[in-house]
Amino acid sequence: MKNLKINSKTKFQGKITSLFIIITIALFSFTSCNGYPDGPLISLESRADRVANNWKVDQAIDNGKDVTTDYTQYELNLTKTGTASLTANYSVLGVKFNFTTTGTWSFLSDFKKISFDYDNDSADGVYVILKLAEKSMWLKKDAGTLELHLIPR
Repeated sequence: MKNLKINSKTKFQGKITSLFIIITIALFSFTSCNGYPDGPLISLESRADRVANNWKVDQAIDNGKDVTTDYTQYELNLTKTGTASLTANYSVLGVKFNFTTTGTWSFLSDFKKISFDYDNDSADGVYVILKLAEKSMWLKKDAGTLELHLIPR
């Protein structure tokens, strides 16, 4: 009788292990289908949760040239519900300027692109998402050469 208990316990553990493996494979398959060129391959956070942050430019590259200093004054605040605000604080000849516009953001092209639609239309744009992680978002201007690497402020 003791052997029967061990066998049924072993069978139960085997079924649990098999179920865990199937669920793990399904999760990896589901989340990796829409990965971004620079990652992450897998994330348990939704895309909207990863976009939602108060971002600053860590690095800006335009046509292979580092232009980060042109973008250090910008701050991009995005919420998971789709609202956006863009702020730039800079000074010219000792005079301080503050530029702020609000609007919305949304995913395009099966989550491969992100669109910004601001009250100030000059700030509008569509960007290809190269990387979308909790602590970094890399965007490349759609049909352009500007690439922005953003990190939380």
